[in-house]
Amino acid sequence: MADLVVIEYEDMYSAEEVRLKLQRMQQEYLVDLADAVVAVKDETGKVRLNQIHNLTASGAVSGGFWGTLIGLIFLNPLLGMAAGATAGAVSGALTDVGINDKFMKDIASGFNNGTSALFVLCRKATPDKVLAELRGTGGKILKTSLTHEEEEKLQAAISSQA
Repeated sequence: MADLVVIEYEDMYSAEEVRLKLQRMQQEYLVDLADAVVAVKDETGKVRLNQIHNLTASGAVSGGFWGTLIGLIFLNPLLGMAAGATAGAVSGALTDVGINDKFMKDIASGFNNGTSALFVLCRKATPDKVLAELRGTGGKILKTSLTHEEEEKLQAAISSQA
């Protein structure tokens, strides 16, 4: 089972900085992220979601491969590749994995302009090492599926001075 944590930041850049730290920790096997999305509400009030996975691009690559393969069978690989890439891109764009986009946009729409939030879906973590890495990053926990004790430890770590 994965845990959800949503942290709001007072500027548009801190959430992305913390996500980069989490990705580095994932490479060191300290955390196993199912999804990590940054929601930014710009100065005009528009909410943008910066996904960790680009499903449109990966769908296009996968579709292009299978389209080429099928096209070779029917002696028209270019047409097959174009049709496969298009179908894969459309399929990737319509696919939603991890945290629900509507859920994230609904939460982020209530933020002040010029702020951001980090939505993290974590399968597994090494708590003491992760808390040490996140110490002093700031932010306020908005939602979480952690226990009250774990949530308090996380809030204390991110609120403390580095």
